[in-house]
Amino acid sequence: MAIERGLAKNTVAAYRRDLERYINFLEGRGIQRAENITRKDVTTYSQDVRDGADGGAPLSPRSAARAVVAVRGLHKFWVLEGTTTDNPAAEVQPPAVGQRLPKALTIDEVRRILEATQPETPAGLRDRAILEFLYSTGARISEATSLDVDDLFVDRSNDGPGMVRVRGKGSKERIVPMGKFAVEALDNYLVRARPLLVTKGRGTPALFLNLRGGRLSRQSAWTIIQQAAERAQIGKEVSPHTMRHSFATHLLQGGADVRVVQELLGHASVTTTQVYTHVTVDTLREIYASAHPRARL
Repeated sequence: MAIERGLAKNTVAAYRRDLERYINFLEGRGIQRAENITRKDVTTYSQDVRDGADGGAPLSPRSAARAVVAVRGLHKFWVLEGTTTDNPAAEVQPPAVGQRLPKALTIDEVRRILEATQPETPAGLRDRAILEFLYSTGARISEATSLDVDDLFVDRSNDGPGMVRVRGKGSKERIVPMGKFAVEALDNYLVRARPLLVTKGRGTPALFLNLRGGRLSRQSAWTIIQQAAERAQIGKEVSPHTMRHSFATHLLQGGADVRVVQELLGHASVTTTQVYTHVTVDTLREIYASAHPRARL
């Protein structure tokens, strides 16, 4: 997965945890060799991880499905490598996962979050910059925290739009435009805050820095977003992905083509992006039902 398929580090880490749990499950059943694993063993594991009967934490349907996919991949790998001749996991299907519609903020809620920073401090300038960046580009939080300063492109001569090189899942690169507000917030951060923060560390090309001058972590960025949402008194759970969902939903509501949104989000398939169209359709239905004189009861 890491070398041949080039998948992201976080994806590889998640599958590693799943497979370590599977190996512990097998050892608990006294199974030491791959060829001794039966379909019943795989099915039992699939059931046990959902309720924690194997001794681990219970998994959500989505995480349990990923765990089964990891096990199926392992057994397929063993067959391809000649470790075993049979694949007892081939017909074990992952548990069904219901479609989870993304939760988007309203435009006013996003504005309140963006304005709930303290721009008079270096940390506040950084927080405003990362919040504006996430909403302006729809980038994943891991993509934002992995950015370097050299990944930014702004055409100063013609007052052109900002552009950024984003490295997505599987190290795939894409170029994404940035809006005026994001460019302005990044400029303020780069001129007034980052030089102060970088002197506290050992020097790094990272765009977003923590208070010690090192690269900002995903966990710290998550905290920045949650604290801004609390200060803005947003009465719902807000995560980095909420900003991404809001970016996509607001673009579609504004008339953007779904394939353009797909490219901006870095989705490999337009099917993944189409989940946002359901949100937009629901919104249209609500507006129609409340506004049309022949739609109301």
